Amino acid sequence: MHDPPTPSDRFADAYDELRRLAHAQLHRHERTGLLDTTALVHESWLRVAQAEGFTPEDKRHFLFYAAKVMRSVIVDHARARNAERRGGDLDRTTLNSRILENVTMESGVLRIDEALDLLEAADAQLARIVELRFFAGLTADETAEALDISPRTLYREWEKARLILADAIRPGD
Repeated sequence: MHDPPTPSDRFADAYDELRRLAHAQLHRHERTGLLDTTALVHESWLRVAQAEGFTPEDKRHFLFYAAKVMRSVIVDHARARNAERRGGDLDRTTLNSRILENVTMESGVLRIDEALDLLEAADAQLARIVELRFFAGLTADETAEALDISPRTLYREWEKARLILADAIRPGD
């Protein structure tokens, strides 16, 4: 009998994948200077390693957890950068049909995070899709495979999630 893989085992197996995901995620936000790929992967790993009682069941389970952790790391850094600003309110994010793919300011990340918390309370599957696509940087095909749903279903759910989030972060509401 083999012991279940530990987070360290899973990390060793998934390091290259995490690095690829972090690079894809940060490439979208390169103008913010929030983090670099290595910092995001390592800070995410530190949080995973410190999570008491977390034993991933398989690569998919680890990936879901890593997406949540990366979201947390990015949001924490955005909050810290906003706290460093002197005398300014949070920047407003202009909405368009590609909001989740073009948010570049720390305040945008924070607004998405708050809206995602509300989405998660209403529909956990939609929130997981956003975490995997937006915070982990997975492609549509990778996300559909990770969630074991068809690409067509993923597309419908992704569009629904984007509309809900865009409405939730609309300025002035």
